[in-house]
Amino acid sequence: MKVTGFTIVRNAIKYDYPAVEAITSVLPLCDEFVVAVGKSEDDTLALIQSIKSDKIRIIETVWDETLRTGGRVLAVETDKAIAAISADTTWAFYIQCDEVVHEKYHEVIRQAMKQYENTPAVEGLLFKYTHFYGSFNYVADSRKWYRNEIRIFRHTQQVVSYRDAQGFRKKDNTKLFVKPIEAHIYHYGWVRPPKTMAEKIRDFSALWHTPEEIEKMLPQDTEFDYSKIDSLKVFTGTHPQVMQKRIAEAFWNFSFNVVEKHYSIKNKILFLIENLTGWRIGEYKNYKIL
Repeated sequence: MKVTGFTIVRNAIKYDYPAVEAITSVLPLCDEFVVAVGKSEDDTLALIQSIKSDKIRIIETVWDETLRTGGRVLAVETDKAIAAISADTTWAFYIQCDEVVHEKYHEVIRQAMKQYENTPAVEGLLFKYTHFYGSFNYVADSRKWYRNEIRIFRHTQQVVSYRDAQGFRKKDNTKLFVKPIEAHIYHYGWVRPPKTMAEKIRDFSALWHTPEEIEKMLPQDTEFDYSKIDSLKVFTGTHPQVMQKRIAEAFWNFSFNVVEKHYSIKNKILFLIENLTGWRIGEYKNYKIL
């Protein structure tokens, strides 16, 4: 069994991505790791080169700015990384550069890959998600946050990135058949200094919105207001070891009254149903569970 990890990254320093932490969190599970480093406005390439591992293989790319609509450029860049994966790879392990795998899940993930290695019907492994928000102390828990996504798929050379690179499908646009596993992806994309968060949102919003719409949503030289969120809960677990230094160096403060739920009447009802039954009505699922 051969496992190849892969990711894309650009402007990791400028936007404070935990790219090194993301990559190193899955390296123990991989035989090789492909990083597609886009031409950046900072020293992202040097940052990735600083990771001391002979498993890492870097490919340098240039993002096509004409493909920004709908976030398509993210999928195109992800497909470049997929194309660089060795042909003899069994499983491809995707990690975005604001996602981290806790070491406590390593054995669960490794065993799942071994279990389904010779079961072609299993085309991917489905992870649970923990979305941190505002600080490392809070987790988002409303319906707007996706609960599951494919992060490992069988490398048949028929799988491509889907839409804005959140998930994957086959080249004929059919969904992958997956097995859920008891492992979480820790998503830290919404934990940055407020000023940096605003800059990142403005830049990435250009993948979906016009400059006028962006200026209206988030004027230049403003800080992101984390308090405008519908629901959070306190995180009571532990963070991955690779994140400890970053967490210790966090310099901004954010507190939230988790008792308050800023839901519409409709969402209050849907939230109640989900809490009672586990069923999320209308949930988007870009996969088929076996």
